[in-house]
Amino acid sequence: MKKIQMVDLQGQYAKIKDVVDPSIQEVMDSAAFINGPKVHQFQKNLEEYLGVKHVIPCANGTDALQIAMMGLGLKPGDEVITADFTFAATVEVIALLQLTPVLVDVDPVTFNIDVDAIEKAITPKTKAIVPVHLFGLAADMDAIMDLAKKHNLYVIEDNAQGIGADYLHRDGTKTKTGAIGHVASTSFFPSKNLGCYGDGGAIFTNDDDLAHTIRGIVNHGMYKRYHHDVVGVNSRLDSIQAAVLDAKLPHLDTYNEARRNAARKYSEAFKDHPKITVPTGRTACEGICGTCDCHVFHQYTLNLKDVDRDALVAHLQEQNIPCGVYYPIPLHLQKAYADERYNEEDFKVTNQLVQSVISLPMHTELDDEQIEFITTTVLNFIDGNS
Repeated sequence: MKKIQMVDLQGQYAKIKDVVDPSIQEVMDSAAFINGPKVHQFQKNLEEYLGVKHVIPCANGTDALQIAMMGLGLKPGDEVITADFTFAATVEVIALLQLTPVLVDVDPVTFNIDVDAIEKAITPKTKAIVPVHLFGLAADMDAIMDLAKKHNLYVIEDNAQGIGADYLHRDGTKTKTGAIGHVASTSFFPSKNLGCYGDGGAIFTNDDDLAHTIRGIVNHGMYKRYHHDVVGVNSRLDSIQAAVLDAKLPHLDTYNEARRNAARKYSEAFKDHPKITVPTGRTACEGICGTCDCHVFHQYTLNLKDVDRDALVAHLQEQNIPCGVYYPIPLHLQKAYADERYNEEDFKVTNQLVQSVISLPMHTELDDEQIEFITTTVLNFIDGNS
């Protein structure tokens, strides 16, 4: 059996080397390293893939989220509601812009932001909601957009883990995540479903005026060289990373389907185990259905009951099986974001999840032998320690 990795980028690269290498070489030959043709080509191809009017590439996913908020003109003291159970970058940029983060609990099945909790947290100071498509599963965007319309709020999709996922609307139509809210951000960190070989990110919007503003912000506030019309930052996707992403983009749907297939095999092995809850699609359908394109499985995360999660982590590591705990500490208990406004009673789900979740290896190169070894090891540990 080949070595199990949390993410196998070497194996993935080997299969597309004949496409990636010439794309990079083209940049090297042209020496157009910043804002070169490859950046514009990737931008247009991603716009077409997502069905969104504007893709504005930038340096990384955290910048993308910050720039999206800057583009909306949010002011210090404005409240922005987001999930307590997510990576810190989501709340980090809110704090950096001197906005007021308002953390709320998540749904116990999907792990995505709880819509009822959002509504309870809305005040006259609330200006935006940031739903995170956590672990690759589309959040409940119809309900969130309804809330936003009712209260005149912006919706900023954090699509760093969800690129390629389809959201099924109530009317039966589908939209790619990242193309639903007023603006969205994504990350192209190497381990993402669409990852480059360094750092990268992008902002998406269907709003022409907002797109124009954001294009200035990412480039020092310039629309004309040395004319600084808005306060900006220096955040650009370099041409080499764009070349890698453009080479990988045609494979994204195949990559996501490979992840779904691996997830199905995991879930079949754990099926009906009383101490293991497996991930599902947004509608909590039985298993992972054949058309389950609402989840792209950036992570495959189990929710354990009456299991010593940390002991399982140690056991897997002893067996050379990598795993992750995303996330071990709620954001409302992080030193940087602690606030006396928060009540522990409002975070019952998050407080439980941080004690019970574990993410197993998930990538495009997982094979049946590896999955069988991983699942058998997990089951033997849980059943042997009952």
